[in-house]
Amino acid sequence: MQLGEIIANLFAALLLACVLGVVFFFAAQPIWPDHHKGKMVILMPADTITTGSIKATTHPHLPNVVDGNLVRPRPPRH
Repeated sequence: MQLGEIIANLFAALLLACVLGVVFFFAAQPIWPDHHKGKMVILMPADTITTGSIKATTHPHLPNVVDGNLVRPRPPRH
């Protein structure tokens, strides 16, 4: 085997490696698929005030009758 053939084979192998690298780089899908790991999701409660760690009553203490004179009217829409 002559020195010229060794150099030609080396350049051919290098060219093949570059072509394969470019093909893998521009490919849409990876060769080995990514393993999808589970992600932690924290679900917040609907009402954090009443479901907090403090002891709250089951129903808020509301008056039985509301005095209409104390209620302010709704502001006008513009």
